[in-house]
Amino acid sequence: MRTIEEQFYDFGVVPVVVLNRAEDALPLADALTKGGLPCAEVTFRTEAAGEAIRLMCEKYPEMLIGAGTVLTTEQVERAVRAGAKFIVSPGFDAEIVDYCLEREIPVFPGCITPSELAQAVKRGLKVVKFFPAEQVGGLAMIKAMAAPYTMLRFMPTGGISERNLGAYLKFPKILCCGGSWMVKGSLIEKGNFEKIKELTKEAAALAKQTRS
Repeated sequence: MRTIEEQFYDFGVVPVVVLNRAEDALPLADALTKGGLPCAEVTFRTEAAGEAIRLMCEKYPEMLIGAGTVLTTEQVERAVRAGAKFIVSPGFDAEIVDYCLEREIPVFPGCITPSELAQAVKRGLKVVKFFPAEQVGGLAMIKAMAAPYTMLRFMPTGGISERNLGAYLKFPKILCCGGSWMVKGSLIEKGNFEKIKELTKEAAALAKQTRS
């Protein structure tokens, strides 16, 4: 069975999803799966997040579904109970990281400084989120920090799109990128899941082409 990290690498890009209505979860999961990216980081920014994760995990067990924007250990519990396979936090929260590690829950905390990377390494983490990527220096910043922290790989999110995805994925220390351009809130709100499927196919093809 492939590890979560191996699946992330294969995908190249992980859709970062905000769902305001749980009823949008299944048609979205269908669009992502048919588009070639059977994965999602469902952000805990809305009340519908937990139920959306539960529905997607139950109806699409082949998908890799995780919870993002996790800010508390209580949210970790809710996400895992709903079926989330991994936890992503926007920053390095030692309480959340330690809570997940103690329970063997895969966790990917946000790190944008050498001090935060040092804390990640101290805990034995191999992969960290880099957020908000473009706003804090982008690929150049990742390359600079990856030099001393050779044991780490990065999942940049924030400002990633079809325009710069290829450049990020060409750097060996990038495991995958998080992106929301293929799952824009406006498309979900309008129920335009066919367009989401098309954009997902394009993103998946770009990632595959870059790494082939």
